[in-house]
Amino acid sequence: MHPSQWIKVTDKGLYCVPADLYIDPLEPVKNAAVTHGHADHARPGHFIVYATAATIEIMQTRYGNDMAIATIEVTFKQLLKLGSKQDPVFMTFYPAGHILGSGQILLEYRQSRIVISGDYKRTPDPSCEAFEAVPCDVFVTEATFGLPVFNHPPIEQEVEKLLNSLKVFPEQCHLVGCYALGKCQRLILALRQAGYHKPLFLHGALVNLCNLYAKYGFQLGELLTVSSVENKADLAGEIVLAPPSALNDRWSRSLPKVKTAMASGWMQIRARSKQRKAELALIISDHCDWNELVNTIQEINPKEVWVTHGREEALVYQAQKLGFKAKALSLVEYENTLEADE
Repeated sequence: MHPSQWIKVTDKGLYCVPADLYIDPLEPVKNAAVTHGHADHARPGHFIVYATAATIEIMQTRYGNDMAIATIEVTFKQLLKLGSKQDPVFMTFYPAGHILGSGQILLEYRQSRIVISGDYKRTPDPSCEAFEAVPCDVFVTEATFGLPVFNHPPIEQEVEKLLNSLKVFPEQCHLVGCYALGKCQRLILALRQAGYHKPLFLHGALVNLCNLYAKYGFQLGELLTVSSVENKADLAGEIVLAPPSALNDRWSRSLPKVKTAMASGWMQIRARSKQRKAELALIISDHCDWNELVNTIQEINPKEVWVTHGREEALVYQAQKLGFKAKALSLVEYENTLEADE
């Protein structure tokens, strides 16, 4: 049975009919399988959530008791049987390489296989499990950076830009905008790998998730809150990490001689950099660039490709040009939240 006969696109998201299961649903549902903890995929209010342990803890950190009535912790490559005993759906999570705990979801039903990849990336990242290519009949891929113009540089190159700026402007506080989940911890680890072992200073909104990563064994080094620094002039020549929303608000005005940076895949587009008022654009993405998207489709070699949230048309066209049957799912709601494009 082709997956299009048992996987439906609904207002709430992708729905597996025989398992009565939604994947990354946009509204509260009875049964939700959640690929990862970003807010555009992990919404609160479900009855049952299937997810990795890290994703469950991320959701609990963000939503508290509102995240779900019950949770079922899933380990990678663990086979779960859903739906009726006589006609079951089998579900298996595989690493997606996006952020801590992020997974792709393989659903198998009546000898057909569909992989819903959520968000994923292929570049090495010590802050999460590496992506695994999973054979399937239908591969559902994101297309956040699904245009040929996107070619993400190595993170080491972007971190070196930040460290060089510190050397050139030692009197300036370098305020770096980065999302609290995934981007922040990846940047911290990259700074440590580059030999920067001074304390890093955090906006309060970043603390809880950094503590969660530390609980999972990630060595983030010494992290201090900006609020713990009595004399903000002491932050001259230091690196301060903050959510993007804090870069130009009242909170940042207390910092001395600020040089503003922004870490995002969108920083490759000059207009986006100007929009963020970033003096230093750090092209650091937790998603695949164009070549990685195309190469992943070719590596998996599915019979069919379904493309969702992002630059769908270009990737659909490219997949078809390469000989794959492909279509856009147009789950546009995923594009409307803060973390969907970073």
